[in-house]
Amino acid sequence: MEYRISDKLAALKPSAIREIFKSLTDPTIISFAAGNPSPLSFPAADLAEIGADIFAHQSTAALQYSITEGYPPFRAAVRDRIREKFGIGREGDELIITTGGQQGIELCCKAMCNEGDAVICENPSFIGALNAFRSNGARTIGVPLAEEGIDPEKLECVLKNEPRAKILYVIPTFQNPAGVTSTLENRKKVYALAKKYGVLILEDNPYGELRFAGEDVPTYKSFDEDGIVMYCSSFSKILSAGMRIGYVCGPEEVVSKMVVAKQVEDVHTNIYFQMLCYRYMTERDLDAHIAEIRKLYAHKCGLMLSELDRHMPKSVKYTRPEGGLFIWCTLPGGADSAPFIKKALERKVAVVPGTAFNCDTSAPSDSFRLNYSTPSDEDITRGIAILGALASEMFGD
Repeated sequence: MEYRISDKLAALKPSAIREIFKSLTDPTIISFAAGNPSPLSFPAADLAEIGADIFAHQSTAALQYSITEGYPPFRAAVRDRIREKFGIGREGDELIITTGGQQGIELCCKAMCNEGDAVICENPSFIGALNAFRSNGARTIGVPLAEEGIDPEKLECVLKNEPRAKILYVIPTFQNPAGVTSTLENRKKVYALAKKYGVLILEDNPYGELRFAGEDVPTYKSFDEDGIVMYCSSFSKILSAGMRIGYVCGPEEVVSKMVVAKQVEDVHTNIYFQMLCYRYMTERDLDAHIAEIRKLYAHKCGLMLSELDRHMPKSVKYTRPEGGLFIWCTLPGGADSAPFIKKALERKVAVVPGTAFNCDTSAPSDSFRLNYSTPSDEDITRGIAILGALASEMFGD
């Protein structure tokens, strides 16, 4: 039988990161390719205790269908937390619990975009979001990402010339893959442009609480007086990625359509894990737990940067993040990173190619992404030494 795949999915490529995972069954490979939180960050003992109590005393609620918007006590707790900590949530805003931040991104696109509409993104950007947009028939248009954030002048040029732009997707804090944080001045300029051209901002902030250096920068949503920002985040990086618990806060008119779309997709997010998350938030010290994660990542990022400083030739540039999970490396002279990445894997070190994060899937990349949260200290030391030696061979000192 000839299978005629839908137009939406026929040209869609699998996530390069997920494909790389398939090659990591070899235990001798050092992987800097993951986007996972450290397993040391999971409060397994506390979650086991709370989980046992849920099944002992709330088993029916944990095992039964629930409402699409989310477990009501949990929704209220999330709403209160983001208002108190980040100034998020105003009259006219609503909140939905999603199956991870990934679903929040996808549902927002589904609610807003028709086939052929455009989603403007930082370039490079998160592959999961890019594929979510493409799978809904939207076109992804990239605007260069600089150290201070997305380029406002080039963004306005795109907005002027793209009448079907519906969403501006940004990861302003510890961006994936680049690790950079946009400045408040940059955010204000971008917000003004989105307002001027009538484009909804989708602010993705899964890493915002993982700051281990520098000062916090206000979120877009915290100064959204015009109802033009959808704020998406999750508990994946601060509690458990496997729980798949995310949320979106935004204008009620958009969220209500996301609720309808979610009913079609999965009815509701896993109710047991919502209850577990709620009980941890209200019965344990979540902020103290996050503080410990920050210490862990400060150490791991510092170690990776010191090893890069020690082994990488000066011609190779890399970001110095103040939080999050990633470091972005750029090879000299616009060199295609593909041969470097292939040779690195032959030497048992895996990294993610920059092409995976391009808005234009056919464009080459001179960059690659490193993750420091998952590998051990020993693997960071050995793996960066291998990458540094390879870079010196290929590009000199």
